[in-house]
Amino acid sequence: MSTTKNYAGIPDEFAKLETSKIVLIPVPYDGTSTWGKGADKGPQAFLDASENMETYDIETDTEVYQQGIYLAPAITEASSPEAMVEEVHKTTKDFIKRNKFVTLFGGEHSVSIGAIRAFNELYDNLTVLQIDAHTDLRQEYMGSKCNHACAMYEASQTTNLIQVGIRSMDALEKTVMDEDKTFFAHEMVQDEYWADNVIDLCTDHVFVTFDLDGLDPSIMPSTGTPEPGGLFWYETMDFLKRLFAEKNVVGFDIMELCPSEHDKSSDFLAAKLYYKMLSYKFEGEDIEDNYDNTYVAKTSKGGVNKFDLNDDED
Repeated sequence: MSTTKNYAGIPDEFAKLETSKIVLIPVPYDGTSTWGKGADKGPQAFLDASENMETYDIETDTEVYQQGIYLAPAITEASSPEAMVEEVHKTTKDFIKRNKFVTLFGGEHSVSIGAIRAFNELYDNLTVLQIDAHTDLRQEYMGSKCNHACAMYEASQTTNLIQVGIRSMDALEKTVMDEDKTFFAHEMVQDEYWADNVIDLCTDHVFVTFDLDGLDPSIMPSTGTPEPGGLFWYETMDFLKRLFAEKNVVGFDIMELCPSEHDKSSDFLAAKLYYKMLSYKFEGEDIEDNYDNTYVAKTSKGGVNKFDLNDDED
């Protein structure tokens, strides 16, 4: 149970649901992880670190919290992975329909299944941009399709999935992955144009799912499976800043913080990453006195179709 009243300790006037543009949904779930446990403690560690973070962003010269950030009640459904995914799906969809910019903080990566499903139902031609050390493309694992190892399988079938920073996978996942949209870490380090190529593959609407193990463990040790050879801070910020400027990022999640009593830097990095992403999203946008909560239908989707970048008929 969260002990935090307002995100980052912001004043009540910027934390009300009715007037906030942004919603933050904590999901402290760790039901299917198979090695390093503790992702269920991630949301509270992130919130605690956020309260000790300066809320003025130097780079963008903004205080994005003034756009309004509503801290939603944590989703604590844990009776089964499937029940958790459905609760995340329902809650996320409800907030999108209230015209909010919806963000989530986990929890392990299976949480993203429900969030992506909600965004995909409400946005045409959705790109899911995954930053991660792992592909997470197993169709089923340990008896469930809602396992963390399956976090991106549904997205691979129903959205334009782009995977960035990959450096660990099972050989069978190659039968599912689209290698033209997979950016392996060992290749990225040799390719100065990888960020351009990722953005070129994105459709207009992008949902970012950020597994913190996508970052190098030298800057993010507190995650369940810290794989060597990951992304570093400034190259990640440069990429995200461009992405938010060039595409309509419709929402994002951050997953897999496993806090440690011996390492507070990871908690603070996660807090800073979340705030930077919001700062990039709302850079240049005026703070409105009266925020319009009216939902505008964002899709005419009549079914779920695999998106093909080579299809120019639409």
